[in-house]
Parts: sequence; structure tokens; C-alpha cells
Amino acid sequence: MKLMKILLSAEVCQHLMGKLTSVFADQSFELLSAETCQLGVDFDCAFVSRDVTGLSTKFELEPATQHFYDLLLNAPSLSWVHTHSAGSDRPVFAALLKKNILVSTSAGANAAIVAQSALAGILALARHFPKMAKNQTQRRWRSLIADELPADLEGQTALIVGWGSIAQRLASLLQALGVHCEAIRFNLPMVDTGTARTHHISSLKKVLPHANWLILACPLSAETRGLLNAEVFKLLPAGAHIINVARGEMIVEADLIAALQERHLAGAYLDVFAYEPLALDSPLWNSDNVIVTPHSAGHSRGNEQRVEDLFFTNLGKRILQQPLRNLVQ
Repeated sequence: MKLMKILLSAEVCQHLMGKLTSVFADQSFELLSAETCQLGVDFDCAFVSRDVTGLSTKFELEPATQHFYDLLLNAPSLSWVHTHSAGSDRPVFAALLKKNILVSTSAGANAAIVAQSALAGILALARHFPKMAKNQTQRRWRSLIADELPADLEGQTALIVGWGSIAQRLASLLQALGVHCEAIRFNLPMVDTGTARTHHISSLKKVLPHANWLILACPLSAETRGLLNAEVFKLLPAGAHIINVARGEMIVEADLIAALQERHLAGAYLDVFAYEPLALDSPLWNSDNVIVTPHSAGHSRGNEQRVEDLFFTNLGKRILQQPLRNLVQ
């Protein structure tokens, strides 16, 4: 059987050395550590693990990340890349796809974690935690009863844009809290799933006036880029909240800031932004009704093993020349 050359980070290379040969006993491997490879080195496939992207964003790359990407884009025999991320919207993947290189993602690996992060943001906003956290930093004892009391979460409506694994898990969690859930789908007809009534994206404007919580949990695409703008925010009822654990480019950020400053929107939990890292002068940093987290909603210690399992599953399929899971189309 042909020797398969795999590009990995040094850390993952050392970690997987013995495991690969034990799981795939009939396959011969050569593992290449990106840190010691020069531009032009050839290999058959690559695994973009979490440590490869590190603290890089898709807008600003650390040298080690750029080096790994350059190796990918200059390998003559490269035919398949698997990435730790759920999305494939980093420019490097678009470039690979243009070269007819297969790209598979780890969509679903962190779904439970992202859903829990979204729920944490909803609960924090619903219970006015940002305001109380600010009071704490000022050592200010001010009970919620001194201001407008928060509304009961039970009985409110959450509209989730997307109906993948994250959205479905989040809907189940919210339903347990008495929140009515509806969802926007992009290619399937309206159905009642048991946890949420779903609508086609063409019906978005019709259902917005009933949504106390508008939650983004879908991939970035031509259809979702700039989806939430001033018109959408105006259609939401006064006092609605925005939750974004998807991609920042789905929101027209200036319109969101205006709606928050005008207090038409009561608040937002934002894990992703139109440009990352978020500019130091962005008013979102200091908004008392906004929770900002640095694209971290899906980070968890358990993700590494789940992503590795997906890579191994697809590696086995690649060896057998079977269709890959989470293949980017």
C-alpha cells in the first residue's frame, strides 16, 4: 500500500505517531512536522489542529499559522485537508478548494459547548448580570429591585437562525426553561420538530416581530452575510436581544451598535465580530448591555478528542476511498 504523508503540527505529530499505526495497522504513514518543514515539501493530506490556528484570526495570522497555510498551498500532491473548525470561511480554505483540494471540517464536535455558551449569554442578559458585574467592579451595592426588574424568561420566544446541531441543542435547553423556540432554515419547508417550529428564510421578516431573542447559529454564506441590519432590528420588538455564536459578518455592526445605543435592543451577547480582533475603539467594549467574548464560545478541553475522532474517521474513509464526513461543497 502506498505510503501516506500527513502534515501535522509538531505537538499533534508526536501525539498521533503511535495511535495512527495501531488504528490503521495495514497503512504506512510518514508524519511531517510543519515546524521543521520548508516551503515546497510534499505530502498527501494535512490536519489543521487547534494549535495550528492558535490565537490567529482569519484576518490576522501569527507567523506559525501563516507558515502552515503556506505549506498547504504549495504542496504539489496535497489532495485533502481536515480542519478542527466547524466553519470553512477562512481564506486559506477557499484557496484550497480552488485548487480542487478536498476540505472537511469538524462541524458538530463543539456543538454542545457552543449551545451552552449561547445559553450562558442568554441567562446572563436575562438576569441583568452585565449591569451587576459593573456594579461589582465599583463596589456598588445595588439590588435589581432598584431598577427596572428583568422579565421572566419563561414564556418568551427565541428565534434561532439555523437548524444544525448547535441550534437543535440550544432549542432543547431553552425549551426546558419554558422558552418557546422557532427556527429559520434555508433549504427545507416549515415543520414542527417538537422543540421548535421552523420557517424558511424567506419568512424571516414575518416572524421577527415575535422574537424576544434573535440567535445566530448558522454558517456564513452569501445568503447570511449582512443578514442582520437596521431593517431587521427595527422589525424586532422593543427590548429584544441578539445572540451571535456564528460569524460576525452576518451582522452589520454599525446598525447593531445604533440599535443598542438607541435602546431599541435591550442587549447582545457577541462572540464573533465583523473584524477580529475587535477594534480597541469599538463602542461594543464599553456598552453596559453587551457581553463581548473573543470568539471563544466553542472552546473546551473535550473538543480536542472529538476533533481527533472526526479526523480519524475521515482518514479511514480516505484510505478506503469513501465519501468524507463534513465535506465542504
